[in-house]
Order: sequence, then C-alpha cells, then structure tokens
Amino acid sequence: MLFSTRTPEQKRRDLRDGLDSGRIQQFPGAFNPLSARLIEDKGFDGVYISGAVLANDLGLPDIGLTTLTEVATRAGQIARMTDLPAMVDADTGFGEPMNVARSIQELENAGLAGCHIEDQVNPKRCGHLDGKNVVDVDTAAKRIRAAADARRDPNFLIMARTDIRGTDTLAAAQDRARALVDAGADAIFPEAMRNLAEFDAIRRAVEVPILANMTEFGKSELFTASQLESAGVNMVIYPVTLLRSAMGAAERTLDTIRAHGSQQAAVDSMQTRARLYELVDYEAYNRFDTSVFNFQVPGGH
Repeated sequence: MLFSTRTPEQKRRDLRDGLDSGRIQQFPGAFNPLSARLIEDKGFDGVYISGAVLANDLGLPDIGLTTLTEVATRAGQIARMTDLPAMVDADTGFGEPMNVARSIQELENAGLAGCHIEDQVNPKRCGHLDGKNVVDVDTAAKRIRAAADARRDPNFLIMARTDIRGTDTLAAAQDRARALVDAGADAIFPEAMRNLAEFDAIRRAVEVPILANMTEFGKSELFTASQLESAGVNMVIYPVTLLRSAMGAAERTLDTIRAHGSQQAAVDSMQTRARLYELVDYEAYNRFDTSVFNFQVPGGH
C-alpha cells in the first residue's frame, strides 16, 4: 500500500544479487508507476525506466531535452511503486562531470537501484538511429569516474553505455568498454549490437555484467532471453515495449469510438475495473481505513 515494502538499499542489493546469479535478468520498461506494479505482478526481475519513454511521455523526442529534475522525479514515482529494483536511463549525465555527480546523488535520493550513463555527444539521439556522435574516451571516462565517486551507497549500480558501435568497429566498442570499466563502471551497456556474436565479443572483453537492449524497430534482432544468456548477457531490457503496446491499444480504441460512436466494441480488450483495483491494492486501503474505501469491488468490467 502506498509504496514499496523494500527500501532502496535493499533493492540495490537485490539488483547486485540478480546480476551475480548466473541467470539473465529481464527488465521491462515501465511508462508510469502503475505499469511498474504490473511488471512486478508478472514475475519479472526488475523495472527499467527509459529516457526515451520519459521524453516521449512529455511529447518530446529523445534528444536530450529532459532535465535531471524531470527524470529523477518521474523515475522516483515509478521506483516507489514496486519491490523490484528500478534501473533508470540517465542519458549523458545531464552535463559535465560535476553535473553527473549531482545526477547520481539525486537518483539515489529518488530510490533508484542504478542508472546508465552514455558516451554520446550532447544533444544525444536514440541509440538505434543513424548519425550519432560519441565523445572521446577521456571524456567518457570522466563521466563514469565522476558517477562512481559521487555515489554514497556502494551498491548503487553505475552502468556505462557506449554507442561507439554505431560509428566505429566492434574492436573499438571492446576497447571503449574496457576503458569504461577501468573508470569505475560496474556494468556495460553496449548499444545497438547487430548479432549475438557482437554481444559475445563484448562479454569476452570485460568481466563485469553486460546488458542487451531489445527495443523494437532497432538495429538488433529481437533475441530471446535464452539466446542472450547463451551469449553471456546478464540483463535484458525492453525499454519502450509497454508504451508502444499501450499507445497502440489507445489509438485503436479511439478509432473505434470515431467509427462507431461508442467504445463498446473495444471493451473486451480493456483491463477490467476489478483488475485495476487489484493492481492499486484497494483492499489494503480498506483494511487501513474504511473511510477511504467503503464499497465493494465489482466483478467483471
């Protein structure tokens, strides 16, 4: 009721334990707090909070327009609704190394279990689009070093994302991954890998956990969790999947209303009132204070 039963510190340990478990960790992307509750209810390992989703939810493209305050606030709202560890996309760290340091502490304050910081030039763009530019290795390393030095909870996960494969060779991506680990990264996010062999190459380059981004309509084939696990991947994210699914359903329902003058034909595909009440745990509020909830949860729709 109201918030997670596990503290941020416990959830950070959970994330570390999951990455050390030898079993790939699946983190679907939440687009709001209620979807994070649904992710937990379905038995996933954690919740991912995509920078693209946060930007798109504000009606903005994913090109670095969101602020630290916006990201930390929304990510905190999502993280507090689940007992699962929540990992957030911190883009390029929202500025220079000193800004990166502040970003880490704000995300810690918001209850996140970890974040990733990328090596793109700001303003950035979606990792699966062409025309990206990355900073030099020294600049990238300074971002990660500032992040690692700033955290107060040693279990807050600092993941380094590298987009260099979009502009250079696989060998360059391996070299960049090694440099970022040397700078203090706890894990590596190699963006836009083209096949399982490329994930395996990153796995052989570093000893820390690695992440696979299984976003739709991107550069990577949508591999299964078992395929990725066989290539040595420790965590897989599905960053925009739920937002795309929800917006697709919303658009179809609006089309139904326009075509028929009523939503009746779409009702069978909607989440029921009873299921919604289950996810927001109305019954717990009833036990807490019957003056807050004093009616029966209806069945059906």
